[in-house]
Amino acid sequence: MKISRFLFLLTTIFCLFSGCNHAQETSQKEEKSSNKNILIVYLSRTKNTKAVASIIHKNVGGTLVELELENPYPEDYKTIVAQVAKENETGFLPPLKTKIDAVEKFDIVFVGFPTWGMQLPPPMKSFLKQYNLEGKTIIPFNTNAGYGIGSSFENVKELCPKSKVVEGFSVKGGIERDGILFVMEGDKEKQVEIAVKKWLKTIGFMN
Repeated sequence: MKISRFLFLLTTIFCLFSGCNHAQETSQKEEKSSNKNILIVYLSRTKNTKAVASIIHKNVGGTLVELELENPYPEDYKTIVAQVAKENETGFLPPLKTKIDAVEKFDIVFVGFPTWGMQLPPPMKSFLKQYNLEGKTIIPFNTNAGYGIGSSFENVKELCPKSKVVEGFSVKGGIERDGILFVMEGDKEKQVEIAVKKWLKTIGFMN
């Protein structure tokens, strides 16, 4: 009888410790998954892309960074269109004022931008060229005047050949050409947040 009780006690203790170890291992795995460092970099002229970046940040956390230039673009719409067209034609990459320390610590990089000339804006090209994003997961998001993403998402893939570029998000913002600037407010903001959450769920960032 004493031997049976001893074996029962020994088995119980073993099971308890095994259960604790399993729970600890599961907890560590979940912690490791949730602690992936996320960087959200965006370029925003009329603040619509900034609004989308803020929604993403609110839902996934991470570090939020706005790209700024050493020499900012002119305020006049026609002037900036002409300048960007020339930069795209010549391949000029505008120097960035924004500096990101220890970019290697980030596993996931969201990159947000408007569509300019149906392409990726030159400042975002500067960012993707300047920093080594090899092995990272790159997630593009975009606002545009209703003409879509153009070649911008393909441009991201071309500039990040050694990164994993996943399905991006795009939404109509303002139409600067017509003087319609910031629109991500009120009902529009709520609609966009719903769409962003749905997209984040699709790509595995929300339950």
